[in-house]
Amino acid sequence: MADTLIWEATGIEIHEVVVGPVDNNVYVLRCTDTGDAVLLDAANEHERLLELCQVLGVRRVLETHGHWDHIQAVTELRDAGYSVGVTSADAGMLPSYDEVLQDDEVVEVGRLKLRTIATPGHTPGSMCFRVEGHPVLFRGDTLFPGGPGNTGFEGGHFPTIIESIDRRLFTLPPDTLVLPGHGANTTIGAERPQLQEWIDRGW
Repeated sequence: MADTLIWEATGIEIHEVVVGPVDNNVYVLRCTDTGDAVLLDAANEHERLLELCQVLGVRRVLETHGHWDHIQAVTELRDAGYSVGVTSADAGMLPSYDEVLQDDEVVEVGRLKLRTIATPGHTPGSMCFRVEGHPVLFRGDTLFPGGPGNTGFEGGHFPTIIESIDRRLFTLPPDTLVLPGHGANTTIGAERPQLQEWIDRGW
């Protein structure tokens, strides 16, 4: 299975596994007080993800957006009994789903709380998830070290993703750990000073 425990504090663990042909980061947020957990992005390699779910106590799946590389294991996880949530704007990109995620709602994971943050631009329904009380943000493909996510795909829009990052993410504390859908993590404080540079270059 080879998942990695990448962050922990009192009552909380975050595990990561990298799957699929484009190295998707899949995360499990786990409440150590109750054993409840949630998986973010059922991307690929469903057998590995199902084992991860069983070992870590996952009860539901949340999708950051609907691009193909983030949803390849959705059908198998739903067939195994895990509820899959996605925004209404991206729901049509999934083969199936169970619940529609709204902006600024709280998803309870044991005693932990995940706050949803709608961040359209990479896709119309892209969503980030902030762990309340901890400096951690799961942000899919909205923000990477050195710039926003790709807006060249159908449904992508550069001015919209810039607005999402500026108004919804760069208002978070600078020490907030930003966990991406691919590659290395970063912090809000490391990326915020680069915003104008991204606007000027146009990508």
